[in-house]
Amino acid sequence: MLLTDNKKTILYILIAFTFSIAVRLIWVYQFQGMEQFKFNDQFMINTNDGYYYAEGARDIVAGITKKSNDLSPFESAGSILTAMITKILPFSFESVIFYMPAFFASLLVIPIILIGKSIGKLEVGFIAALLASIAWSYYNRTMMGYYDTDLLNIVFPTFLLWSLIWAIKTQEDKYLLFTALDIIAYRWWYPQSYSLEFAFFGLVGAYVVHQYIKKEDFKYNLLLITFMMFAMMGLDGWIRFIIVILLFIGLKFQRELVLKYLYHLFGLSLVLFLVTGGFSPIWGQLKGYVFKDAILVTKDDLELHFFTVMQTIREAEKIPFETFANRISGHTITFILSIIGYIWLALRHRVMLLGLPMIGLGFLAYSGGLRFTIYAVPVLALGIGFLIVELSSLSKHKIISYAMMSVLSIAVLLPNIQHVIDYKVPTVFTKDEVIVLDKLKKIASREDYVVGWWDYGYPLRYYADVKTLSDGGKHSGSVNFPTSFILTHSQVEASKMLRLDVEYTEETFAINKLNEDKNIDDEDYIKRINNIGQMTLDYGYKDTNNFLTSLELDMELPKKTRDVYVYLPNRMMNIYPTVNLFSNIDLMTGTKGKQPFFYKSTNVKESADTIDLGRGIKIEKKTGKLQVGQQTIAINNFVKTFYDKTGKLQTQVQTINSTSNLNVIYMTNYRQFLVVDNSVYNSLYFQLFVLEDYDKELFEPTILTPLAKVYKLKI
Repeated sequence: MLLTDNKKTILYILIAFTFSIAVRLIWVYQFQGMEQFKFNDQFMINTNDGYYYAEGARDIVAGITKKSNDLSPFESAGSILTAMITKILPFSFESVIFYMPAFFASLLVIPIILIGKSIGKLEVGFIAALLASIAWSYYNRTMMGYYDTDLLNIVFPTFLLWSLIWAIKTQEDKYLLFTALDIIAYRWWYPQSYSLEFAFFGLVGAYVVHQYIKKEDFKYNLLLITFMMFAMMGLDGWIRFIIVILLFIGLKFQRELVLKYLYHLFGLSLVLFLVTGGFSPIWGQLKGYVFKDAILVTKDDLELHFFTVMQTIREAEKIPFETFANRISGHTITFILSIIGYIWLALRHRVMLLGLPMIGLGFLAYSGGLRFTIYAVPVLALGIGFLIVELSSLSKHKIISYAMMSVLSIAVLLPNIQHVIDYKVPTVFTKDEVIVLDKLKKIASREDYVVGWWDYGYPLRYYADVKTLSDGGKHSGSVNFPTSFILTHSQVEASKMLRLDVEYTEETFAINKLNEDKNIDDEDYIKRINNIGQMTLDYGYKDTNNFLTSLELDMELPKKTRDVYVYLPNRMMNIYPTVNLFSNIDLMTGTKGKQPFFYKSTNVKESADTIDLGRGIKIEKKTGKLQVGQQTIAINNFVKTFYDKTGKLQTQVQTINSTSNLNVIYMTNYRQFLVVDNSVYNSLYFQLFVLEDYDKELFEPTILTPLAKVYKLKI
């Protein structure tokens, strides 16, 4: 029995959707027995940012939507959608956030197959859907547990591409509405969608100009970009929704009147677009990833220079061509063939040029960071799908043609499936680490702060239900400087900075709330700069270096309003040098400080005379000295740490040469050696986590485990 096109379309969608889900279940199969990846017998998620939306969704489900200054995103689209699903479906909250990415990301197959149908080649869409749904970069950011906005970030623009293609091809009114509603929904889900929306608008606008020059009928397409412009305005989503609906109703019932005033409507939409934001969001978005400065400069009453996060984020760095090609298509050859296929497809179906904005944004990854590659995946998948179908159709025999199509499709899918099998991403935290935070949740109040590096901010807030100073969305140089300073300086300096930064953060929240109730031009408007700059001025200094030095001395601290805890995980050991970068800088000049000596070794070879730590670093057993390259250096402290039978940390410290600047620490239970200079050795992180040698006047232990330790600030 021959299937109709519509039934065939539905069948292809179901197969592709099932395939996408099935491939993502490989991760579940691989780690089914890994209990450290589960908490309360449920898999945990494997992306830090996911805990941001999870916190908001958790609060919505619990009926908490007004919390004091804790930044819970209960108004975000991701949190709202998650809460709705949790309330409707009979699944646990943990299961919902873990499986959501696989389900929603797999919806990508629908618009891709529909695009194939729009050009009269369903098989092109089917092959493209299979590939795009599991392509390297798309899989990486939508796999099981990758609970983030990416689960719909490509679905929405691909639907937008489909609706634009059908609008231009059919000139049916319903696609005007589909396009506008997709833009509104996309913006609701992902506010940074502005640039891509505008790129689509620009292409359609260019086509209108082309039609005008050629003296062709361009009214429908002008109406299309008018709908788009109203949907893209910088107004509340509900306002844009109402405007679009009213315009569509007017078109259906007063078509002649709408067309009569079409130019006026377009002009109005353009003016409103500019008045309500215009190009500002586009520039702001590109500036962060494309036009990165090495040093972030904050100018106000005090000019300070900070180290930026963009200098340490891999996804914002230039990537090798092979990585770039693999992330988009799974293999360099497939990538090149995809481009050839897309060019051929665009020559045969000019409307497919509308895919250029997504390809262009995807190609930004080559210089702007690997996160962008996912945007090029659907369109180039259509390119390789078209190439496969066209080459296979050269055979006059259907059996041979379908055989070729199948073999070539499998060939482009296999590298991506192999990547899925090899890409064994762990959960953000292990079960034992989460147990620490779960205990802390029962100790700390919701108004208390837990200070740790920004990488752990969202999980800290989710599991411990506390406040943090920094997280995945709040980690500018000015925010990270105090936290870095706390973790990498002495206990005396760190304790004072802890109290100062927490109280200044709360005070800033209060001031911002006060300013919201005032006219911005009001003479009573309170001006507030970054915490470090404000501290410097408040304590009567004009040079921040002098203020930071004063932390070693007695000083009057702000009144304590809440408890503060410091979170020190073992996993931070691997990024300690990176953490140090953010405070190892002269804030007045931007000059970077000398990098402290830090070396970690887990691959140790012992002989009769030496302990080889690798990379040219050896310990001479007889002399107790270090060989660092061609140099022989005395050791200050040789420390051995181990946990006794009761689980308590024991330390054995042997001072060999107190004038030396290098120390060796052998962490027995971790099977690792550390070689660090005195600044690292005396830092809060090393003293409290590695040695548990805390100043009883400043800190008290709250939770001590080999994987993570929490201390409470006493001042």
